[in-house]
Amino acid sequence: MTLLMVIFLIYALTPIAWLVINSTKTQADLFSTFGLSFGGRFALWENIVATITYDDGIFLRWLGNTLLYVVLGAGGATVLATLAGYALAKYRFPGRRAYFAVVLGAVAVPGTALAVPTFLLFSQLGLTNTPWSIILPSLILPFGLYLMWVYATDSVPTEVLEAARIDGASEFRIFFAISMRLLAPGIVTVALFAIVATWNNYFLPLIMLSNPDWYPLTVGLNQWSEQASGVAAEPIFNLVVTGSLITIIPIVAIFLFLQRFWQAGLSAGSVK
Repeated sequence: MTLLMVIFLIYALTPIAWLVINSTKTQADLFSTFGLSFGGRFALWENIVATITYDDGIFLRWLGNTLLYVVLGAGGATVLATLAGYALAKYRFPGRRAYFAVVLGAVAVPGTALAVPTFLLFSQLGLTNTPWSIILPSLILPFGLYLMWVYATDSVPTEVLEAARIDGASEFRIFFAISMRLLAPGIVTVALFAIVATWNNYFLPLIMLSNPDWYPLTVGLNQWSEQASGVAAEPIFNLVVTGSLITIIPIVAIFLFLQRFWQAGLSAGSVK
């Protein structure tokens, strides 16, 4: 099993090592040296400067757009999934089972299948080629809602909620003072799923946006890649590789920051 895990680890880390190593190469060294070997000159800083200044700094614009879509889209999806999942787990109301079936059905539908109908709907509303065409669809995260529903069912003891109600606490106070703390690991998990999905979103922005000023990093870097390999190719493959490296750094930083909130047993001992 240890050998198998080592093989999987190498398989997972090799593309990242290739990306880091090739970000230090010049355009000429990219095609004249082996992929996992360093070039003749260490050009990482040079590549970073060239990436963020190329085409009047459009890369920084794409980075800002991606952060905007993540903050509003993924952040909103996390809030909605948390509120809806908690309500479905801890409250009883008519139509609850039907809603559960709808959520399960939505989880099974791939996002690419909804891209064209979403485009037609937003086209009729006049929202295509605007940030709202990316933000509004990102607010819907059926898997995140289902995950919060399942997590809240077990992590928030009903006896604790009943004790708080007996003490006179309102439902809002119970949620923000008690349930939110118990739901923290689940909220972080949903947030990470939403952030990664929005950060890596490619197909939806590709069909929704035609103005490069509103592109996220995924579509922008793909445009650079096509520009570098087209008929009138430009020598910017080093910018594509370096831009890809810069793109994954925020995701890694977010994961390292949020993983400390993954704690188990927060409600242990609360119910006797």
